[in-house]
Amino acid sequence: MKICSICHRISGNGEDHLDCVQKRRVEMGGEEWKQKLPEKLGMAGDPQNLGIEIKALLEHMTRKKEEEA
Repeated sequence: MKICSICHRISGNGEDHLDCVQKRRVEMGGEEWKQKLPEKLGMAGDPQNLGIEIKALLEHMTRKKEEEA
């Protein structure tokens, strides 16, 4: 076991958590990359066509952001 260098929690696989790595990549990505993210996730079209996983993720992120505020 190892401590994740990003969130400083225990990591069971001995490496940084994959979600922490992805979050860091998004945060450090350029503004142009962030603007293209909806296209990469297939969200550029009709928002009603989002997959259930993406909807759950967006709801979780919104709830977490509201809790922090």
